[in-house]
Amino acid sequence: MALKEAEFIWKDGALIKWADATTHILSHSLHYGNAVFEGIRAYKLKNGFGIFRLQEHTKRLFNSAKLCLLEIPFSVDVINNAHIEVMKKNSFNDNVYLRPIVFLGYGKMGVSHIGCPVNVAVAAWEWGAYMGEEALENGIKVKISSWAKPGANTMMAKAKASANYFNSQMAGYDAVTAGYDEALLLDPQGFIAEGPGECFFMVRDGVIITPPNDTSLESITQSTVIEIAHDLGYEVRRERISRDSAYMADEAFFTGTAAEVTPITNIDGRKIGSGKRGQIAKRLQDAYFEAVTGRNKKYDHYITYID
Repeated sequence: MALKEAEFIWKDGALIKWADATTHILSHSLHYGNAVFEGIRAYKLKNGFGIFRLQEHTKRLFNSAKLCLLEIPFSVDVINNAHIEVMKKNSFNDNVYLRPIVFLGYGKMGVSHIGCPVNVAVAAWEWGAYMGEEALENGIKVKISSWAKPGANTMMAKAKASANYFNSQMAGYDAVTAGYDEALLLDPQGFIAEGPGECFFMVRDGVIITPPNDTSLESITQSTVIEIAHDLGYEVRRERISRDSAYMADEAFFTGTAAEVTPITNIDGRKIGSGKRGQIAKRLQDAYFEAVTGRNKKYDHYITYID
């Protein structure tokens, strides 16, 4: 999806013009892949905007940096305020996606990152439904990828690290070029892990099931949807899902900050349930959007309001 440019980006403690947010070609992360980031949504409200679960995203950003041995040269409060500054300084008219990133800059080359300067930036732009509004209503077709998630002893799945997304990128490419909308990856043992950038849920006999995060990121949206499901009275299980179990699901859907709650109507050419968005997915979807847009005050503590 093409970027809709904003006016300002926060970089290393200051707001600068979008066009001035440049990085040297010999920046270390560009060559060796050690960077961490977040994806955060700010929803347009009746009055102003609301950033959903900003504190949780910033906490995960710092945890990711710790895992990847990146020392963020700013406090948690400074990074939280940077998001607020970016929202206030730019003129947005629709829902916004925020991208904080921590990366190794210019000054040293070679595999070792010891001694490299650490840069931090927060960008934001208007961004609607990740897979399109039609996908939210009609669902998507997914293909189980030939690429598996790396094992727990090969990559740090608990870090939202740039390098981890090469695996996702290749899986997504194969799925889309084969005529599907998105990929679904298995873990090294052959069980369902997640999508390239989404968590997987399925429904069987009224019970909602989602895999444990053994080889995947501890998802903030996944935890939100589980909380909402419990509040709506559903049983939610965290358990391994085999490939054939997924085929037999009554419903299935992806969740993620970008994907929100996106129904899955087909896996590997097999119709899921009725082949349309399921009733439970629709109910969770409606409740999720009520939560993130401040229409359900039960979840108001998750929203940072921007006037």
